[in-house]
Amino acid sequence: MILITGGAGFIGANFVLDWLVASDEPIVNLDRLTYAGNRQSLASLTGDARHIFVHGDIGDSELCSSLLAQYEPRAIINFAAESHVDRSIHGPADFIQTNVVGTFQLLESVRAYWNLLSEDARRAFRFLHVSTDEVYGSLAPDAPAFTEDHPYQPNSPYSASKAASDHLLRAYHHTYGLPVLTTNCSNNYGPYQFPEKLIPLMIVNALAGKPLPVYGDGQQIRDWLYVGDHCAAIRRVLAAGAPGATYNVGGGNEKANLEIVHTVCRLLDELRPRPDGKPYCQQITYVTDRPGHDRRYAIDARRIERELGWKPAESFASGIDRTVRWYLANEDWVRNVQSGAYRDWVEKNYGARQEVGS
Repeated sequence: MILITGGAGFIGANFVLDWLVASDEPIVNLDRLTYAGNRQSLASLTGDARHIFVHGDIGDSELCSSLLAQYEPRAIINFAAESHVDRSIHGPADFIQTNVVGTFQLLESVRAYWNLLSEDARRAFRFLHVSTDEVYGSLAPDAPAFTEDHPYQPNSPYSASKAASDHLLRAYHHTYGLPVLTTNCSNNYGPYQFPEKLIPLMIVNALAGKPLPVYGDGQQIRDWLYVGDHCAAIRRVLAAGAPGATYNVGGGNEKANLEIVHTVCRLLDELRPRPDGKPYCQQITYVTDRPGHDRRYAIDARRIERELGWKPAESFASGIDRTVRWYLANEDWVRNVQSGAYRDWVEKNYGARQEVGS
């Protein structure tokens, strides 16, 4: 049995689905079901005894302790997090509460549980914390990619809160001996991603005939990682990672945001042409950049390849094609997550941004 937190979110849901395809080991899935948590992403598991869903918060110590005592998991994977930079700018308190205080409360529950295990079970136990490359800050255009030893330089409330949680993991390993693992991943994309993130937002807005908002000049560079590859990396780290170690997980696909938007537009031109026959790129609109926008991220993933034998299976071309096709085939899922609260958020974040010349 393993315990997953945040398993109804984008990466967590993909991990749960992939895990249960490859393994019969049951999962207890703890998720608070905030705006980004969606039970519909797990609809295919309805009635599957291997998947036990629990609605709750990692900050609820009593609940977490009771789940640990009841199910006695051999491992925990912590996906639970507030993860959208723009939301952290508008409302940082939620990010501190979930990513810092929530992680602390979860660690305390886990530490108490782990201390009561038998010696063999203590040695075998793992706590894997899923983090982000944004903790490392921003890279100059020609700077080497982030390694696991790169200093932390977070530039947003989101990345600062994730950096704090990473430091807590390190401290609990060095102080208490808790066998933790940390992964720092690059930008994920793929099925079931909430449509406030770049790629699904562009798909959804394009099909709705709405503007495709691009921050600043659109030349912010990210390393893009297909979510299925990320899930495979997490499984490998859980199976063979060294306790206390950090592993960077990247897709090896550095691309500017504007290039991503044009790629999505070209695929939609091919797969779902506009009724008027015009290209979707005509909907691109340049808007005022967000405060403190990091210019470039890049992941050096040689450690996980060298030590654990993992590398991404998807190219960006194959991954983005699969992603666009998934959104076109799952428009009901998209409609259901676009609640009034989501529409209000999009208006709050983009509606007030001044359009700028390209």
